[in-house]
Amino acid sequence: MRAAALHSAAGALLLTALSAVPAGGVPGATALSAPTGVALAAVRAAAKGVDFGTCSDAQDLPGTMQCGTVLVPLDYTKPNGKQLELTVSRVAATHRDPHNSKRRVPRQGALVYNPGGPGGSGLYFPLIGLLPEWKRIGAAYDLVGYDPRGVGRSAPVSCQDPKRFFKGPSPAPTHPSPSYKRERIAQAKAYATGCAKRTGGALRHYNSLNNARDLDVLRAALGEERLTFMGASYGTYFGAVYATLFPSHVRRMVFDAAVNPDPAQIWYRNNLEQSAAFESRWTDFREWIARHDDVYGLGGTADAVLNSYERARARLAAEPAGGKVGPGQLQGAFLQAGYYDDYWPARAQALSEYLKGDPKQLIAQAGPVREAAAEAENANAVYTAVECNDASWPTDWKVWDRDNTRLARVAPFETWDNVWANLPCAYWPAPRQQPVDVRTGPGELPPTLILAAEHDAAAPYDGALEMHRRLSGSVLVTERDAGTHGIAGGPNRCVNGHLDAYLLEGRLPVRRASCAAHPEPKPTASR
Repeated sequence: MRAAALHSAAGALLLTALSAVPAGGVPGATALSAPTGVALAAVRAAAKGVDFGTCSDAQDLPGTMQCGTVLVPLDYTKPNGKQLELTVSRVAATHRDPHNSKRRVPRQGALVYNPGGPGGSGLYFPLIGLLPEWKRIGAAYDLVGYDPRGVGRSAPVSCQDPKRFFKGPSPAPTHPSPSYKRERIAQAKAYATGCAKRTGGALRHYNSLNNARDLDVLRAALGEERLTFMGASYGTYFGAVYATLFPSHVRRMVFDAAVNPDPAQIWYRNNLEQSAAFESRWTDFREWIARHDDVYGLGGTADAVLNSYERARARLAAEPAGGKVGPGQLQGAFLQAGYYDDYWPARAQALSEYLKGDPKQLIAQAGPVREAAAEAENANAVYTAVECNDASWPTDWKVWDRDNTRLARVAPFETWDNVWANLPCAYWPAPRQQPVDVRTGPGELPPTLILAAEHDAAAPYDGALEMHRRLSGSVLVTERDAGTHGIAGGPNRCVNGHLDAYLLEGRLPVRRASCAAHPEPKPTASR
């Protein structure tokens, strides 16, 4: 179902209906349809706007960034009930052309950004305008970030005591034993129960549908008749849900590292495909290390590098580095390198030094940061709640065990860790959503831009192709032979040229375009 655009007469009627409602909402108010609830909330937000002022941690931020709040209903069928306060940040358009100081750049509105997750905070996104690659966009747009519902400063949710979140050192068996599986099943059940106990009946309302609805309320609060939005990773999925629900509210949309939006993929099958893709990316990383064996001494072939990695795993299982880095922490650190090749030199150097007897770099890179426990626990809680709420998951452990045992035979690197991250969804206590059939017809949606790296493991390339098929009029730009997760505003000038042309001029190539890969990272010599 698509929400109709609010015209002035309808808006006036809705404002009249809201005039007697306190800003904080009335618990137990009469239920309405969700589209009506979104319309009511958007009108209220447009009337109030966002009162931007000093950010609470202003001492740590450049003075140009401001913060404010926007109220959204917890439950859009009860828009006058409990409200959530979303924290929003902004750096106003500079109007300064970085290539011509005498030219004043006209403002084009607000560019709203979401970094994905689910559970990622976009609050510090506006500071990206300080980077050279973003200055032209920052000249024309107010750069706007926010914490989505449940994240960070936006009514944060929690599923367990953050002090218990970082468990280390921990194992990470690629072929777990029956007893280890039973242990992880018990942990998943306890985690799901903890989410329900700590969040209560509100738990069901943390989902992608509501994230898309919140985005429309934020659009209205910013005074934008039509939304300009950039989503990365998971942000592309609920951005596509938004485009399906509110096509007439879209001005321009960028989908960076597009997730497969096919309802049948949300989210169990997407995670299976992700685990398979990480195996290929892990091979890419090992081949890079092998090409620089003169620097790292970890082996001259991908298989030889794998043997070095396995030696480190075995040694860490016997004696964790620094008492806190075991095989699980090693795997987590190297998984980050599967997302971003910027990590390749540092991770390879840390592994090399560890095997030569110096664990300091490995401890620094892989050890848990206790100070970040609350933030990490919150991000994980939101991730779990949204993915578990969004769609049906297998509730029979035998299905998980069958599918992932089979997959781990050919893709052992990430398969089982991915299972443990998502297994609470098998025992989830809240009702599930039916995923939105993301789809727009010809002329229904303005042209949109999809960016994808061909070897992206976190968002496999087939997802970008599916997004491209489902959003009529979209254009897909592919970075060939590359795998960084999220390519907008990065080191690839060709990609950035397409991004700038679209956001600044509304100009796109025809249907599809390709860019050569950005340069591989350079090896860092061990000390």
